[in-house]
Amino acid sequence: MADQDTLIEFPCDFPIKVMGETHENFSDTVVDVIRVHAPEFDATRVEMRASSGGRYISLTCYVYVTSKPQLDDIYRALTSHPSVKVVL
Repeated sequence: MADQDTLIEFPCDFPIKVMGETHENFSDTVVDVIRVHAPEFDATRVEMRASSGGRYISLTCYVYVTSKPQLDDIYRALTSHPSVKVVL
């Protein structure tokens, strides 16, 4: 295993959960941020769920990642975006 500081075996499809306030462009924004670091990311691999009150939206994005640095870059980009509240 090349990445000794992780239990994840790369490359792999990795689920990233992204939450934010409901906004018509939220999913497009998240996809655009991910594609900066994973240009081949397929937007059809996003599962969307609204909160019970409808104020928040949760996206589970299945991203094909090839390394820990790439995954870390995606997490940093998402967590620093103003529309994103939580990334898991």
